[in-house]
Amino acid sequence: MGSYEITLIPGDGIGPEITKATLNIIEATGVDINWDRQIAGMEAMPKHGEPVPKELLDSIERNRIALKGPLTTVVGKGFRSANVTLRKELELYANLRPVKNIPGIKSRYDDIDLVIVRENTEDLYSGIEHVIAPGISQSIKVITAISSARIARWAFNYAQRMGRKKVTAGHKANIMKLSDGLFLDSAGDVSKEFPEIEYNDKIIDNLCMQLVMNPHQFDILLLSNLYGDIVSDLVAGMVGGLGVVPGANIGDKYAVFEAVHGSAPDIAGKNIANPTAMIFSALLMLRHLGEDDAADRIFSAVTRVYEEGKHVTRDIGGEADTTEFAEAVISKMEAPVLDSA
Repeated sequence: MGSYEITLIPGDGIGPEITKATLNIIEATGVDINWDRQIAGMEAMPKHGEPVPKELLDSIERNRIALKGPLTTVVGKGFRSANVTLRKELELYANLRPVKNIPGIKSRYDDIDLVIVRENTEDLYSGIEHVIAPGISQSIKVITAISSARIARWAFNYAQRMGRKKVTAGHKANIMKLSDGLFLDSAGDVSKEFPEIEYNDKIIDNLCMQLVMNPHQFDILLLSNLYGDIVSDLVAGMVGGLGVVPGANIGDKYAVFEAVHGSAPDIAGKNIANPTAMIFSALLMLRHLGEDDAADRIFSAVTRVYEEGKHVTRDIGGEADTTEFAEAVISKMEAPVLDSA
């Protein structure tokens, strides 16, 4: 067990509350972390005039790892998304979203064990848009062979490392023959480097239908930025929603682990938010650090709290607040370990 310097971005809205709960749980594992606290998004605008201050980027470049709470992104106006800016500035090209059933949480499907790997730096998220004429705007979709091959290789390497058997690429190359066609060709070329891993592709609308009808036919889904954003939320809904799934943005040099849900300003400050997504994102971070024992203990404890059902939050049908949930997890920390994703 080592000692670590890690950048911490508590976020806004419910961010500080679920971050505090998560830090208390990590501390209970005994992992020694010195948190370098930074601000971003709405909190950073009055002080720095930008959502991602230089101090924050310097901190992540120095520490190489960050844990981030949710940040508010204003719809249709305001400053550029801090999340998108961080991904582009730090070349966090791989968005990792493992989605797995948690015993004790009722959901529409059983035995879900999927991983979404999403390209994180281009596509329509490049933000290249302009007004052609009054009432007519245009957004440009950018797909490159370099980025497409890079994310495909990351997905196959992840599959190989984690013992996964299959990668499915989603696309709309039947219509967008040049852009999605390039993504599909790149993924197909990379797949030849990994003959032991099954590879196929599906048109994105059919993929979504197949996910609803029979999600168990899939293992790893390899998607471009926009499709990945939509499908990862769809799949989260199969296991209980965004409040119980983790996320990570990973590049060759840096990694940012984050709760993928919104900042929920309507319940901010009430200490009633479910911190599970933030806790599980921290679990991914611990595994990234090689602290598997601590990660196993957290997963086991969270699972036992949900199975017991006495200290779960309102979104899951309980009455516990954020602090009570975290305290219940800590109390279960010494329990036997279960397998986790």
